[in-house]
Amino acid sequence: MAIDKKIVSILPAMRMILSEDKIKVAKISADTDVSIAHIEVAANDDAQRVLESFKREVAVYKSKKGQLPQIIHLKTLGVVAVAETAYEVDCLLSHSSTEKIMPAKGRAVGKTAVVTGGAQGFGGGLAEHFIKDGANVIIADLNEEKGQEYAAELNKQTASNKAFFVKVDVSDPDSVQELIFKTVCEFGGFDVIVSNAGILRAGGLDEMTPETFELMTKVNYTGYFYCAKYAAPVLKLQTAHKPGYYADIIQINSKSGLKGSNRNFAYAGGKFGGLGLTQSFALELMPSRVKVNSVCPGNFFDGPLWSDPEKGLFVQYLNAGKVKGAKSIDDVKAFYEAQVPAGRGCTVIDVMRAVYYIIEQEYETGQAVPVTGGQEMLN
Repeated sequence: MAIDKKIVSILPAMRMILSEDKIKVAKISADTDVSIAHIEVAANDDAQRVLESFKREVAVYKSKKGQLPQIIHLKTLGVVAVAETAYEVDCLLSHSSTEKIMPAKGRAVGKTAVVTGGAQGFGGGLAEHFIKDGANVIIADLNEEKGQEYAAELNKQTASNKAFFVKVDVSDPDSVQELIFKTVCEFGGFDVIVSNAGILRAGGLDEMTPETFELMTKVNYTGYFYCAKYAAPVLKLQTAHKPGYYADIIQINSKSGLKGSNRNFAYAGGKFGGLGLTQSFALELMPSRVKVNSVCPGNFFDGPLWSDPEKGLFVQYLNAGKVKGAKSIDDVKAFYEAQVPAGRGCTVIDVMRAVYYIIEQEYETGQAVPVTGGQEMLN
């Protein structure tokens, strides 16, 4: 039985209303037996009235039972379970007893993070760190086979947290909306969205086709806009119902967003534009306690973007003659490593530390945080 899209305007608020001491997970099911519900709420009115009714029912239940309800029947929409972990929520909806398992540990416990382009590369690495540090993670990627496999792999490492795959094309607004909807249905909302998905096709003016330029712009620039546009209402709904709570939109940008890149203008232009979006979104959303920041990594030489033997940038740059005198991939790699004061490429943990800084602080927004080994410095 399909769940009504109306849930996106209700469930994130319910999640926060029931997160009195800790941020919780909420999940809706259209197939769970309604007889297990602790309270019932009519859901055939507008979202604001549904939430007002929900608050009243919660107050009555808490007054009688001395605790918050965990299972709510939203009439016409489904049964919602709310608990501290994804594991407990799944047990509640299946009406099964919870086994004793090790609680998740780490600096991201209690967080739910969406990572686009999360099946490999930087995105895959960030998703893995989030999982290891106790967060729930939505792996959002266009590659369904790889995404499903990666979610299953990460779930072997989880404790009470969970990885969940959603197929998404960030250049398609309907697809991004569906990502947000499925995330809300599975976890009740999310605390951070990392707009990481991107593509790179190198080439100068004489090589770049209008079609390739348009595709890169749609994915790298417009895709970030879609992520922010459809994530923002959920994040604002959560902050409105939880005083002192902050949420995050984080764009994985690039050092190419800080300085132009020869024969790589389509990528650099989209990243420059992304920083303009970050600053503008930050001004608009900070009054709602939604921070918006970018991380600008240096070159991730070990990832598929650079090292893929057929389509990687080392191959592209070698074939395009971007590095003068280079005769091999090793020549191209050595050229780029020599430009970094730190003497190496950027790694996932370098970027993850910047992501955690952004999430954990509550005072900065609209920033472009460089993670370039000193290659690009602020001025």
